[in-house]
Amino acid sequence: MSASEKEVPASSLPASSWHTIDWATSHRRVRGLQVRIAKAAKNRQWRQVKTLQRMLVRSFAAKALAVKRVTENRGRRTPGVDGETWSTPESKWKAIFRLQRTGYQPRPLRRVYIPKANGQRRPLGIPTMLDRAMQALYLLALEPVSETTADRNSYGFRPHRSTADAIEQLFVNLGRKHSAQWVMEGDIKGSPFKVFA
Repeated sequence: MSASEKEVPASSLPASSWHTIDWATSHRRVRGLQVRIAKAAKNRQWRQVKTLQRMLVRSFAAKALAVKRVTENRGRRTPGVDGETWSTPESKWKAIFRLQRTGYQPRPLRRVYIPKANGQRRPLGIPTMLDRAMQALYLLALEPVSETTADRNSYGFRPHRSTADAIEQLFVNLGRKHSAQWVMEGDIKGSPFKVFA
């Protein structure tokens, strides 16, 4: 058997459609770049961080994962102002190649109102699928830096952290002999007053 006739594993071939994407390899490549970004951020090598982030957002693997994220969550059937939903494998495949920074302009949000328990309605802005995918793509590049530089005891809207983790930290900090005696809890409410700078 000649070198040209040797069998090549399917995972090493470039994907030609949505169903031929090797997701394990894509996750591994993105995770590897994210680890490198986090290490560079920890060492305060900001030029290296920027180079790696650019490499990540231009990679096929990251773009594919961004499209996968927005087409497999609960809001995947909710269109933005353009009416698009990427519901077919063909539309998902084409969407990967639409994730380009050059010439990209975000579209306006589609405004809908959700009823609240007190009878009022809460406004909700729904971005287009393309805008959601771009946000997911850039989140892959920004999250390693934010997680590296964030406060250790911050738990709100953080990946792999939950209310249970916050409760555990409170238990540890308040269970000491010389712990604080009071806990202050606050909630920011909507106000009819506007603040002008």
